[in-house]
Amino acid sequence: MTDLEILDTLYYTFQLALRLTMPFLLTSMVVGVVIAIFQAATQINEQTMTFVPKFLSILAVMGFLGSTILASLQEFLRQMVGLIVGG
Repeated sequence: MTDLEILDTLYYTFQLALRLTMPFLLTSMVVGVVIAIFQAATQINEQTMTFVPKFLSILAVMGFLGSTILASLQEFLRQMVGLIVGG
């Protein structure tokens, strides 16, 4: 492999990692901000109150996007194995 092919592979890997994690991070951030606003308005400072909604929202995102994420990872693995086998 040339240096350019290695850099292309690394760039594609980082892009894939970003695309796969961004829905979870954005969901967690939005739910966290909503809960923080609610806690500030009601002056309830309970740490466990943020965990359960974030966990449930991440599970919901996993339910909606799980098959897409799995297909992306399978395609990536096929490409990587093809690069290893193909030289």
